Amino acid sequence: MQLSAGQDLPHTRTRPVHWITTAAALAAVVAGSALVQPTSAIATPPAAASGAPAPAAPVPPGGPDPKKAEYPIDCGPQPTEVVSKGSGDLDGDGRQETVAVVRCKAGFGTPPSGIYVLAHPSSGEGAPRIVETFLDPKEHMNVSDLAVRGGTVSATLLGYSSENVPRCCPDLQRKVKWQWQDGKFRLIALPVAGSV
Repeated sequence: MQLSAGQDLPHTRTRPVHWITTAAALAAVVAGSALVQPTSAIATPPAAASGAPAPAAPVPPGGPDPKKAEYPIDCGPQPTEVVSKGSGDLDGDGRQETVAVVRCKAGFGTPPSGIYVLAHPSSGEGAPRIVETFLDPKEHMNVSDLAVRGGTVSATLLGYSSENVPRCCPDLQRKVKWQWQDGKFRLIALPVAGSV
């Protein structure tokens, strides 16, 4: 038997019964796969795309507590003491930093001070981190009038013109401020009183 073009073989003709059988078989496979799962199957959220940033840690309110920080000051048997502090978002990252004036605790005399910028710990727990040193105690200065306003830290630095000047009575002073500019703190010395 020869077939002419356009003529169908009996087994290639689709009838409604073929479509119903195919649909029923497909429905049985889908239903069976939905019912048969390992007992340990647990729905999990989709994995984050590689390179996607991790969820941000909550921003702690206020600046870190300067009394909980460890300072790079050798005080011998004496502890360090925080004599002045101020907090603000100095670098514009949405988290407050604390600026602390710290010195060795002394029964008498005026030990030199340090000025440190503290940030919250990276992991959310632990001691505050020192992220910047504005004034090292090795410079043998004292600090007064510390203020933090917006992104600016200002202070008056007190110093000595010679080793003969008593440590109780600094004879030099200079008003300074630090501002966050271009990704770092910039020291700006204000004009000396009476200068031109």
